[in-house]
Amino acid sequence: MTKPIICVNFKIHPNAFGEKARELASIMATVSKEYDVRVVAAVSAFDLSSIVSNFDGLEVWSQHLDPVGVGSFTGHLQPENAYYHGAKGTLLNHAEKNISLDEIKRTLSIIPEGMVSCVCAADVKQAKEIAALNPTMIAVEPPELIGGDISVTTADPDIIKNTVDAVKSVNPNVEVLTGAGIKNGDDVKMAIKLGTVGVLLASGVTKAEDPEQVLRDLCSSVTN
Repeated sequence: MTKPIICVNFKIHPNAFGEKARELASIMATVSKEYDVRVVAAVSAFDLSSIVSNFDGLEVWSQHLDPVGVGSFTGHLQPENAYYHGAKGTLLNHAEKNISLDEIKRTLSIIPEGMVSCVCAADVKQAKEIAALNPTMIAVEPPELIGGDISVTTADPDIIKNTVDAVKSVNPNVEVLTGAGIKNGDDVKMAIKLGTVGVLLASGVTKAEDPEQVLRDLCSSVTN
């Protein structure tokens, strides 16, 4: 069975970039060592190298990559370069950084071997289309619930179960994460009960008064 995943998207929240990103990464690295849970930090490209070099035990992903190779691509986030700087994976097609199905396909085709690809999907239909492209994971995230106070596990548990069923019917090798509104350990337990391997969240950790306490709650929920 895949080890449970707690993926925290740092976005560009005030407590999750620059020096604050390093502070949060330090907390995540500490907590990840105490629980048999795969804790992942999806960070800004500007913070990637700093976090990778300072927190060796923490799995770090890039928040986005572009479908470009080596050459005249000023300003793009090139997959091979991200991998060279220590990115173990990437998010693609987040609701705040939508790309077309063709862009997803082209990016996946040039991601270095061994690099995790987690593609976000807004609904079951989109998840099925993405599953056919063979990413490592798909994160189901209804856009209207992202950053809100109600978890998708409460507001719309059927979309999680239906997404898992749809993805597995297309490609049984693709794992599914639950995203949108995840806040606590109960949300994680429900996400896994519904067939996903873990959660993708942001504000539940990055805006928390005590992110370490939240992370311990999230991780302990799948180890107790």
